[in-house]
Amino acid sequence: MAVVELPSPVVLVIMGVSGAGKSTIAALLAERLGWTFEEGDSLHPTANVEKMAAGVPLTDDDRWPWLAKIADWIDGRLDTGENGIITCSALKRSYRNVLNRRGSGVEFVYLALDRADLEERVEHREGHFMPAALLDSQLDTLEPPTTTEPAIQVDAGTDSRLVVDRILRDLGLTPKALPPVKSTTKPATKPAAAPKSPRKRPPASPRQPGHT
Repeated sequence: MAVVELPSPVVLVIMGVSGAGKSTIAALLAERLGWTFEEGDSLHPTANVEKMAAGVPLTDDDRWPWLAKIADWIDGRLDTGENGIITCSALKRSYRNVLNRRGSGVEFVYLALDRADLEERVEHREGHFMPAALLDSQLDTLEPPTTTEPAIQVDAGTDSRLVVDRILRDLGLTPKALPPVKSTTKPATKPAAAPKSPRKRPPASPRQPGHT
């Protein structure tokens, strides 16, 4: 796996509403870059998960402790000089300010998708605690990043690998090529030449009488 190293550590926050494809894109980016990846939803306290599973939208008071945990994870990567990728809806600018509380080292990647595609994805998604009924609440809360924030916006409606290619291009991140694998096979040796047979002398002609 190629590992992209940068002069200064960076953490990518893959953001957007439910159904935008944050986990899928983050996992593919981590694979391409060789960076540590954390699923932001795994840092939610149990009370938040139970509330969302019941179809109750989270309040700011619910979100602050969760955002602080994500910010701690980000700071932990940056403090050790390690790049990283984490998912987080990061719907409001005030939430993003918490995640980027040190003011550097964070880049937001906003996955934009139209409502119809979001609804289709959420309705057919399995194994996630966020019900489709909460999509309206998230869209109402969403404040897309502005040009004054360290963020890029990417159309998430295309193939996931094309989305990843676009992100890498927009951020100027190019995975390093892996060094060629050295062959352990010994080069074939030429067969030894057969020894030359000694040259035979022609038989001496018989002497003629009378000659000395």
